[in-house]
Amino acid sequence: MDQQFHKKEIRTLPSLVVSDIRGNLFEIDEYAMLARSGESFVIPDKGSLIDLPYGSDLHMLPDRYPVGINRRNGNVVTLKKYRGSKIFAASAFLPPAYTALYLAAYESAEATAPLPLFAYGALGFKKDGFVSAAIRVDNDKRQDCSNFNQEEIVVRGKKLLDRFKGNRLTSHLINNCAFNYLCPAARNWVMGRWEAPIPVSASCNSMCRGCISFQPPDEGMPSTQERISFTPTSQEILEYAVPHLERADRAIVSFGQGCEGEPLTKASLIEETIRQMRARTGRGTINLNTNASIPGAVKRICEAGLDSIRVSLNSAQHLYYNGYFRPKGYGLDDVIESMKTAKEFGVWISVNYFIFPGFTDREDEMEAFTEMIRNTPVDMIQMRNMNFDPEKYLDIINNEKTSDKSIGIRKWMAEIRKIRPAIRFGYFNPQH
Repeated sequence: MDQQFHKKEIRTLPSLVVSDIRGNLFEIDEYAMLARSGESFVIPDKGSLIDLPYGSDLHMLPDRYPVGINRRNGNVVTLKKYRGSKIFAASAFLPPAYTALYLAAYESAEATAPLPLFAYGALGFKKDGFVSAAIRVDNDKRQDCSNFNQEEIVVRGKKLLDRFKGNRLTSHLINNCAFNYLCPAARNWVMGRWEAPIPVSASCNSMCRGCISFQPPDEGMPSTQERISFTPTSQEILEYAVPHLERADRAIVSFGQGCEGEPLTKASLIEETIRQMRARTGRGTINLNTNASIPGAVKRICEAGLDSIRVSLNSAQHLYYNGYFRPKGYGLDDVIESMKTAKEFGVWISVNYFIFPGFTDREDEMEAFTEMIRNTPVDMIQMRNMNFDPEKYLDIINNEKTSDKSIGIRKWMAEIRKIRPAIRFGYFNPQH
């Protein structure tokens, strides 16, 4: 590797963090950390490094070798061994409300198995602790790890199981989501606060590469959680969702969760349920998390009383959107039409934008995205990290435009604000 940096650039950089074959992480002081933006190895820009947030996970990346900078000569090197022992790259998986500004720097061995469905942020070590290149994009603490006491959640959850005995949906949310997968939304509902989830669909009209609840066996990536296997009734939803709207602080109920398919495939159920919700209470926010694939269904749900909609996108370009979402019977134009339809009813519109440093902030993607928000009334960008193997994602989006420059995620945010000064950056669905 012939890339080289000046010694002054690397003098104050954190140390490289690596993993041994058992998953034990340690720093190597004689090498400085590097980060990755798309296919390029870069030094994190000034001010991008923060102490690793509480609640982060640290990952060993098997068959991936750490890339760092030799502090003596400024050379970029790939390390496969250290002091005679084999080592692997390491990365940071950030907690909710944080967006990665750079990815972990590594090189892969040949014929590697795909990494699990997590995000792989840059990681270093400085003085007394780990650091990562990240920004907190939402000050709301509703999913901060410090808010959850699992012992208390189990006690409350068991009481709710007795209260809602025979309700398949509440049983799923408690036993599967809150107890097994530690889903923040499900656990918050158990605690009687903030945003409560309403999964409704076992099926989907897309085959998203990074779907966390369904992965075809030939993809080589296991799903990270079990998808809901039934369609709840309106009564099963209303039984717990209406009391939540009536009593919870900053109450939100959200149709559409990671543990299900696409909620618009159950549009009639959602429409009828929202009408009954609003017949019983005008309190709180009713939200829909969706791929926005069926504009007609979005219209009916908005007419029923929807307050906000969150639309997932990985790209504002048809080629890259199709490469990741693999839509069935719809396209990106339908998604944009759905957002415009929702705004006709005064619905708050959030784009759930999957951030991938080196692509999201690349010239062609920026141009397409800014053109979209000029013409589409987007109120908020929820900056979610792309949970996918970085190298596999670059392959999926047909990354032939390596000459296109990326400007960095923070500069990208500043450019977006120039186009839409009132736009809000965040992570969570807002309460209205």
